[in-house]
Amino acid sequence: MAREAAQIAQDHSALLGSVSVITSVIATHNKGASATDEDFGNDMTHDEKKERVARSNSYLVHMKALDDWGSESFTAIDEAISAANTFTA
Repeated sequence: MAREAAQIAQDHSALLGSVSVITSVIATHNKGASATDEDFGNDMTHDEKKERVARSNSYLVHMKALDDWGSESFTAIDEAISAANTFTA
């Protein structure tokens, strides 16, 4: 069953939300002791950050495997998947 264009756009937007989660958690982790309460994920342990990134990454990989995306760009999504794989390794 193929998705309608509006659903594809909504799903792509949701993927970009997961990209934001991954990049924000990794950026916060990389700040180390200089991270503040305003940094997303600052209240998480390293293992919790890895778990959060892994969950978001799993969603990206699952959704990207759908075959009816049309011309949607996956550049940021592919970069987030790569970063997440490195972070959770």
